[in-house]
Amino acid sequence: MSDKTEKNLAYAFAAESKAAVRNGAFAKKADAEGYAQIGRLFRAVSEAESVHARRYLMLMRGKVKSTEENLETAFNNEIRANVDEYPALIKDAADEGKENVVRLLSQARDVEAFHSQLYKKAMNDMLSDRETGYYVCQVCGYIAEDEAPENCPVCGSVKGKFKHV
Repeated sequence: MSDKTEKNLAYAFAAESKAAVRNGAFAKKADAEGYAQIGRLFRAVSEAESVHARRYLMLMRGKVKSTEENLETAFNNEIRANVDEYPALIKDAADEGKENVVRLLSQARDVEAFHSQLYKKAMNDMLSDRETGYYVCQVCGYIAEDEAPENCPVCGSVKGKFKHV
């Protein structure tokens, strides 16, 4: 595959991924405003965009490897986000006086640290075939193992804000 095609696939993957998330957010807003049918449409389009993104990702050379390699890549990506990317984003928001953005970015940074710990643990658990249930905080993205906590350790949300995955 040519470098141009590879670059175009990466662009299409990013665009479809963003569209899937954006349409998911549009669906929640439509539901909150009482437009259930429009919410269903946005969710359907979101799912379709996710299908496109997955297909493009599978065509991109070397992006999806063995599970062990994927865990290592995911672990390293979380570390990089926590150490290299979020601090600059947080600083820029603070410099602009956007405290609400600082809080959200700081929570995301903190959650990335927890994600990296989960990946590291999963790498070790692969050998023992340990099964774990996961609960995701729908406010900040924190992931709890085995059961949802009474309150999220990152944002303080109550147990009811966790989704079992």
